Amino acid sequence: MQKRATFLGATALFVGLVTSSLAQSANDVVATVGETEITLGELIVARAQLPQQYDQFPPDVLWEGIIDQIIQQALLAETTTSVPARVELALKHERRSLLAGEAVNTLMGEVTTEEAIQAAYDARFADAEPSEEFNASHLLVGTQEEAQAALDRINGGEFFADVARDVSTGPTGPNGGNLGWFGAGQMVPEFEAAVMALDVGGVSDPVQTQFGWHVVTLLETRTQAAPSLEDMRAELTEEVQRTAVADHIAKLTESADITRPEAGDFDPNILSDLSLLEPASE
Repeated sequence: MQKRATFLGATALFVGLVTSSLAQSANDVVATVGETEITLGELIVARAQLPQQYDQFPPDVLWEGIIDQIIQQALLAETTTSVPARVELALKHERRSLLAGEAVNTLMGEVTTEEAIQAAYDARFADAEPSEEFNASHLLVGTQEEAQAALDRINGGEFFADVARDVSTGPTGPNGGNLGWFGAGQMVPEFEAAVMALDVGGVSDPVQTQFGWHVVTLLETRTQAAPSLEDMRAELTEEVQRTAVADHIAKLTESADITRPEAGDFDPNILSDLSLLEPASE
């Protein structure tokens, strides 16, 4: 019975803590500076805007630091008797940027459905056939004569990798010329044609590409099935969101009454002229 009472007491304490946390509001006043109130929401926003390196600090340290910072800002702000034009412009720009971000976030939340992701997957992979991939090695030299000499050594019984390490000028030379796995379209056409013409274990005649002269050997082939939806989920989600945002902006642009400056109306270099933000001298 004693253990049961202890458990219930701990549970009640936990529920009380959760309820207390949930009862708090972004409008709760945390501190005041004169007549200026600093709310919990302001602290949360300030925390969200901190660089990632601040994640290493415990919450109590961040709490005190953010409160101190906002109090100091409030003290300094109260000493400003007028709001400079550049501050008003910065606030206007920041408000517009934040509202645009909210619109984008809302739209992305609305369009990111399982049906949309599935449709994007089907559009890309529903009719996709399994693709063949190749694992090949090559050596690269500057002239046809050098390539033929290397091929003669291979045909004479030397290991391809040893000859590649000895003569290849390409970046894969030190590892015996191995290129790893690649699929159709990933290599220049002449090289790809030479690989596809080989049987596993075969060695090509000298092949010229824009990079020089190659000798190629095919090590393995495999059939690669289309990736699963789960493998592609992150990429497809980004695609759905990016397309939706672009389409939405295009529709807004089409229906809005927009004017743009004519060529020559402004010198683009004026973007760096901060003096325009200062009050005009009398």
